[in-house]
Amino acid sequence: MTKHQTIRKPILPVEVQLPKATKRADVVPANGFALVVDGIFKKEFEGNAVAQKAANELLKNYPMLRVEIYDASTKVRTLVC
Repeated sequence: MTKHQTIRKPILPVEVQLPKATKRADVVPANGFALVVDGIFKKEFEGNAVAQKAANELLKNYPMLRVEIYDASTKVRTLVC
């Protein structure tokens, strides 16, 4: 018998995860349309119709929120009722 026995553990490959590119909520989008919930930019969309549909879905589930659609080209917010 040896004084010290070594235990061999299987070597598992380590996957390197790159940091995700996160968008900051306090930065106004440069193009397209954005969903603004209670004054905070939440999500960006390419078209107004898609943004309007997302806003209506959100208001259907959470009617107490203040939801606006921000148009980046004209820099105008439109309240969704």
